[in-house]
Amino acid sequence: MELYGLLAVLVVLVPEWMASGALHGFAGHRRGEALPPTAVAWRKVPELKLASMSLAELRLLARQLRLGGYTLHRRDRLTSRLLLRIGSRKALW
Repeated sequence: MELYGLLAVLVVLVPEWMASGALHGFAGHRRGEALPPTAVAWRKVPELKLASMSLAELRLLARQLRLGGYTLHRRDRLTSRLLLRIGSRKALW
């Protein structure tokens, strides 16, 4: 039983500690912020905003953009059509 406990520590915990130490070591050598704030990313990448919306919100947006036949589409098709429409207008948000 003690042998299995020792093997568990060597196989599971030691690599976990090593990985954690390596990640902390790499974090000190990075420059700038790790990730941009979500508000900035949403303004630059409309796919992010559409991905965070519910299907009802997507359909409401399609209605506001006068996108025909939006009630018949699944989420993926509706999102791709909205992205095409947004790309042509450029001033959605």
